[in-house]
Amino acid sequence: MFITLEGPEGSGKTSQLPLLADYLRQQGFLILTTREPGGTPIGEQIRAIIHKLENNAMEKRTEILLFQASRAQLVAQVIRPHLEIGGVVLCDRYADSTLAYQGYGQQTDLEQLRTLIHFATGGLKPDLTLLLDLEVEIGLQRRAKDGEWNRLDAMEVAFHRRVRQGYLELAAAEPKRWVIIDASQSPERVQQDLRQVVLSRLIPE
Repeated sequence: MFITLEGPEGSGKTSQLPLLADYLRQQGFLILTTREPGGTPIGEQIRAIIHKLENNAMEKRTEILLFQASRAQLVAQVIRPHLEIGGVVLCDRYADSTLAYQGYGQQTDLEQLRTLIHFATGGLKPDLTLLLDLEVEIGLQRRAKDGEWNRLDAMEVAFHRRVRQGYLELAAAEPKRWVIIDASQSPERVQQDLRQVVLSRLIPE
């Protein structure tokens, strides 16, 4: 099963994912964790370029294509091989991030983006996507405190509001794949909710 965690900046998905992975391993599942952009040596180099604050002259199309290049490498080298042996993949961001950030946030044509995503992934879609949702201002405050401020974090607040709205619209369009988690709760409660949702999919009644 291919499971992705999505959310606006500061939603906590990056800290929640390893805790979820450890719990699922204890339940006997073959878990692989990865992230976007990155997850491979090539992808991590691309990640550094995308996130570098000094790269503020980056053309929007350049950014989109860099994300797809990292994604193509990750799918081919990491995600598909693990799925093929019957494992479970937990990925911190995936294609929906492109639709939310570059599509809704930067107002790029969604159908053009979907064509590029399909090319990069070979059509691989998540079985389950967990959206950790919270107010934009709260998320940005959290990001500022964790000391990992990057080029996308530094976008104007209106951009981040469009991203959040985009996520909510994507979730509404595919309710069978998406589950929304209230990320304003305590980290312990968020983790509890994540475990409950994922187990219900991995071990259906």
